[in-house]
Amino acid sequence: MRSRTSSGDVAGIDGEETAGREVGEVGDRRPVDVAAARGERSTPPRADELPIVGKVVQLMRHTDEFYQEVGYGYDADAVRYRVNRTEAVMVTHPEYVQQVLVEDDADYRKGKVLSRAFDGLAPNGLVASEGEQWARDRALVQPAFYQDRIETYADAMVDAAESTVGDWADADVVRVDTDLKDLTLRIIARTMFGTDLSGKGAVIEDAAEVILERMTPTNPSSFLPVWVPTPTNVRFVRTMRELRDVMSELVAERRASDGDGDDLLSMLVDSEYDDGSTMDRETLQDHLVTFVFAGHETTALLLTWALWSLANHPDAQSRVHEELDTVLDGDGPTADAVADAQVLQNVVDETTRLYPPAYNTFRESTRDVQVGPYEIPEGTTLTTPQWVLHRDERWYDDPLEFDPGRWTPSMRDDLPEYAHYPFGGGPRSCIGNRFATLESKLVLATVLDRFEVEPVTDELGYDFSATLQPDRPVKLAFTER
Repeated sequence: MRSRTSSGDVAGIDGEETAGREVGEVGDRRPVDVAAARGERSTPPRADELPIVGKVVQLMRHTDEFYQEVGYGYDADAVRYRVNRTEAVMVTHPEYVQQVLVEDDADYRKGKVLSRAFDGLAPNGLVASEGEQWARDRALVQPAFYQDRIETYADAMVDAAESTVGDWADADVVRVDTDLKDLTLRIIARTMFGTDLSGKGAVIEDAAEVILERMTPTNPSSFLPVWVPTPTNVRFVRTMRELRDVMSELVAERRASDGDGDDLLSMLVDSEYDDGSTMDRETLQDHLVTFVFAGHETTALLLTWALWSLANHPDAQSRVHEELDTVLDGDGPTADAVADAQVLQNVVDETTRLYPPAYNTFRESTRDVQVGPYEIPEGTTLTTPQWVLHRDERWYDDPLEFDPGRWTPSMRDDLPEYAHYPFGGGPRSCIGNRFATLESKLVLATVLDRFEVEPVTDELGYDFSATLQPDRPVKLAFTER
């Protein structure tokens, strides 16, 4: 597998060379195909692939090369390919992504790719569930993520961040990727579950590690049912059993408590559906697993990539310092203060553009559909990869450069809506997007108000797992301002 480093060079992880364009480079983007330009209906072109297995070998061994080729290598904004017996189409134009995720959402379901990925993990959680169950549960959970409710969590977010920052003040070198996972887990525990997860954090972190291992495209287990007894699957089943035990304890503790909490866990335990029924135990556990994993893993990654990028771009970091000196004026970060911090918002947007923690989105057509000019059969898996669209030179100048300053008001006005969609889109967009954005801005403000950040890890690539992971430990140095 090959990955791009901070300097723009391509680092060979396994020492192999790749034919054609270097992996990670943005290809010379083309117009849409001739039939599409004429408004004629067409079938997406098929990518070059191996007999029987299709693109599976490339996807496993050279994931970045797979996205480079299928995303940029053909004169079309939709390209067909196969992964074993799964027929798929990669969609790479913002208008077509919007059509799939928003306008024609009813013509799609999450499908077999997501079902396989969440088999044994959280099939009844909001990420993987379908149809009526998803709609009922989304409505039940939604009030916990209203903007006014989320802003009440700000003090807890800042308190947790200040505790972590205090530890960094005495350290010569900090491994931020692990510390930030600990931080975001504590924030989720306090704000969403009303607890500190004392003694339970290690089980959750172990589970997150095994989940990522199983959902990594380079791992053969990611293409197999969970009941196939590979070493990864055996560890996964055992760890998930332990994680579910932790979730059961949290539910039991909350049900036994005398107080009426207003956090997410209390909502799930106490709320009733319109017919008067309540959430069954298995579904309740799946929701907790989903929120504890998705709620801390992706935000920790966003913060890791942001701090590392700012450490390697001191001019951009200086602009954040200048803004924080103005908007905070010596006080601690608050939801109102960071709402006015446009430079900080630009950093978050640029980080999620260049390093989207959730780098691909999957749907499956429930009937024969038309996406733009392309005819796509029922049962086809559609991928709308943020990784490809966020790095497309049609929408971004110098798309591989970290440049928060690109996010000017005029640039935002001109950018197609679905050229930047780190939290997905449509009815099934990430329910926690406002929570994650506020948390990220408050943590970054807490850190950067106090410290200048310098790189210790000066080159960093990425691994495509369930989320976009750094390919090595991320170490930074913090100096009091």
